[in-house]
Amino acid sequence: MGKKRSSGGLSGSQQAARFLGVSVLSGVVLAGIAIPGAGALGLAAKGTVEGFDEIPANLKTPPLSQRTTILDSEGGLIATVYSRDRQVVPLTAISPYMQKAIVAIEDSRFYEHGAVDLKGILRAVNRNAQEGGAAQGASTLTQQYVKNVFVEEAGDDESKVREAQEKSLGRKIRELKYSIQVEEELGKKKILENYLNITYFGQQAYGIESAAQRYFSKPAKDLTLDEAALLAGIVQSPSRFDPVNDSAESMKRRNVVLQRMADMKDVSQAEADAAKAKPVTLKVTRPKNGCITAVKGAGFFCDYVRNTFLTDPVFGKTREERAKVWNQGGLTVRTTLDPQSQESANASIKEHVYADDSISTAVTMVQPGTGRVLAMGQSKPYGFGKNETQINYSVDKRMGGSNFGFQTGSTFKPFIAAAALERGTQPTKVYPAPYEVDYPSPIARCDGTNYVNQRDPKTKKYEKAQNETEDEFGPYALKTAMEKSINTYFVQMIGDVGLCPVTEMTQKLNVVPASGEKLPESPSIALGSAEMSPLTMANAYAAFANRGVYCTPIAIEAITDSHNKALQVPKSKCDQAMSESTADTINTLLRGVVDSGTGEKAGLTDRDSAGKTGTTDNRYNAWFVGYTPNMSGAVWVGSGGAKKISMEDITIGGQFYPKVFGGGLPGPIWKDAVSGALSGRESPTFTTVSIPEPSTPSGGSRGNANPPTQNRPGKPGKPGKPGGDGKPGDGSPGGQTIAGATTGDPGTGTPGIPDPGISIPAGILGEPTGRRP
Repeated sequence: MGKKRSSGGLSGSQQAARFLGVSVLSGVVLAGIAIPGAGALGLAAKGTVEGFDEIPANLKTPPLSQRTTILDSEGGLIATVYSRDRQVVPLTAISPYMQKAIVAIEDSRFYEHGAVDLKGILRAVNRNAQEGGAAQGASTLTQQYVKNVFVEEAGDDESKVREAQEKSLGRKIRELKYSIQVEEELGKKKILENYLNITYFGQQAYGIESAAQRYFSKPAKDLTLDEAALLAGIVQSPSRFDPVNDSAESMKRRNVVLQRMADMKDVSQAEADAAKAKPVTLKVTRPKNGCITAVKGAGFFCDYVRNTFLTDPVFGKTREERAKVWNQGGLTVRTTLDPQSQESANASIKEHVYADDSISTAVTMVQPGTGRVLAMGQSKPYGFGKNETQINYSVDKRMGGSNFGFQTGSTFKPFIAAAALERGTQPTKVYPAPYEVDYPSPIARCDGTNYVNQRDPKTKKYEKAQNETEDEFGPYALKTAMEKSINTYFVQMIGDVGLCPVTEMTQKLNVVPASGEKLPESPSIALGSAEMSPLTMANAYAAFANRGVYCTPIAIEAITDSHNKALQVPKSKCDQAMSESTADTINTLLRGVVDSGTGEKAGLTDRDSAGKTGTTDNRYNAWFVGYTPNMSGAVWVGSGGAKKISMEDITIGGQFYPKVFGGGLPGPIWKDAVSGALSGRESPTFTTVSIPEPSTPSGGSRGNANPPTQNRPGKPGKPGKPGGDGKPGDGSPGGQTIAGATTGDPGTGTPGIPDPGISIPAGILGEPTGRRP
């Protein structure tokens, strides 16, 4: 008695052995199924049929995995990605030569037999019985198709693939039963079509269309007789008959196919002989898979699109579900990438920072009002080689970015100002802003607890914030403080407005650390101690350009599946993050930064622009985040690896920099990138406000009054503190501002000319307040 499984039934191989053995011995065939005869074999046969019937009747055929095509906003190709390179085509798009060749060599009686070729089975069983091996060979095209379905369903699970391909009687019987179903439901032409689309032709090519493109760089419908015979010959052993690696062996196999076609009267002997005389001539198109093949330097954007798909619930409830859809492929993904913007970003990066430099840069541009990501690039190309990386410096960790993001320096200060303005603070607000100030304490957090400045147990001193140089001190008004990036001004402002309003503003602008952790509620955030991604910063600043309306970033505009059916895609969600008057005031303040402040080198001459510079401690990171009414972009420069590099006395892009600061390198990168991106395009203007200069004088060599000591060199800030455009800041030796523009005599620290006062109608900006909320 046969050994039973724990469930009580015979194993698949035991069922198969009994069924095939009895069927062959009986020698009776009915409707393509071997049915046991009567008499002495009847009882055994009855048990065999019952075992055969235990196999499920319905073959579930999964959709074939295909390549996915990623396009830019104008329909240009960015990249093709796939788990299996396949393009499904109808039989009418396959050369008749190919159809005849595959039938001739793989199953010459395909149109004559049913699901099972009994003659082939008897011949194979007889041969294997003599050799003492398992039944193999004699598979019809239908059976081969069924086996390939099992392999396709197994996907990348190696154990399931081995099970689908095992040379056992159990698998053979399963194929037989499912083949019967397929023959009844599909018919010969559809089976042939499916077979040609599912089978593997070597060189990573699945299906005849990809094979024709791979070996001959042409569609399957244009295959000639000799080309079709060559491809048909590969199927039996893709490695042995690979024409790329062994043209002689593949030619022998091709000629066997040609002769078989002549024997079957598919072609004349003369046609076959003429084809045999031709050498194997290939025009190979190498496999191009994944974001590493992306054109226009869009590999990182391609990777961002992939991660968007894998993380957004609109494409599936779980990541596993989304990954299954992505790997199945067959999608056409039209993205938001603007070719002109991307090319301009690439050109600017190439001009200013080289791939083999010790530091890197990343540039991201988005469209205010829509959240569309228009460009994304960086100096070290997407890849695995030297001076390449797969880390996308432009995005958060969960989207393939760096582990932590990068400290933003003074580019964070506009968020402090926006929160204060929303609470009623006037843009004429003056703070003492001395050179050095203790962090304010206590300050209430959103959870009801307080930040308390702790005294250092060794030095007995409280944590302090400092300006760029000792001769940089107040009092300052907001406009000048923003233009000159005065650290202590914004520390005093956050102490006045509170931590919670700032936190609430950053939440509305989705200013979240790249690590995914909560933004720390500490006054040091005023100086950019938190670590952000360029996309986060560019998109937050886009809300200023959009008069206070923040829109979530999107990279995908439309997706169609393999049947040209449109899939749902995530939409940008837009909300009023601040009042229009607050945004207009920020625009006015940041326009001053590029007109005459630290970002002067980034200012555009042909259209309205605004922005903010930022440089962090030890010059590990330098930023410029800027925008026009129809474009927002962030540029980061720094060391992207685990080793931090101080950007002093350093050569970048072939140019030597004594000190890198936000306005000196990121600013010009931004200017060139955005200028090219907007070339020939409309130039709308900002809605601005008038900000009068307060009557109270401002102090310091970068302010508007005389410093206590004239003509003394500017001193560098002290390292080790979170900095804005300072610490040790953006200033060049001699009191030069971040952008390289001086407010007085270069090298002396002589004070500059006061900003002219501008009148403002009463009541436009609300009543002044210096009270803590």
